[in-house]
Amino acid sequence: QVQLVESGGGLVQAGGSLRLSCAASGRIFSINGMGWYRQAPGKQRELVATISNGASTNYLDSVKGRFTISRDTAKNTVYLQMNSLKPEDTAVYYCNAHGLLTAWRNFNSFGQGTQVTVSS
Repeated sequence: QVQLVESGGGLVQAGGSLRLSCAASGRIFSINGMGWYRQAPGKQRELVATISNGASTNYLDSVKGRFTISRDTAKNTVYLQMNSLKPEDTAVYYCNAHGLLTAWRNFNSFGQGTQVTVSS
């Protein structure tokens, strides 16, 4: 019932930048927060960054100072600006959104993922 569509992944050299976007659609009553997770081959999925309705942000320690999460609440869209990329940032990045479908029904959805590859 909630669709999240990511874009902006790709191949970049170390030190480069990429900007990920994710748009949420569907019968959404409200979105409380959005964020990005990533999963590298052979590793568990980890939380990269989150942003709340009040624009409070939280980052994985290893990306602090390099990644910036932002949100356009009117468009139900979240962005992840990734600068100074490192090979260890290589992973599939997943968008996440959580909120309400109705006044009493929650949702917590993930997108299909977008590949980010950083070459050394």
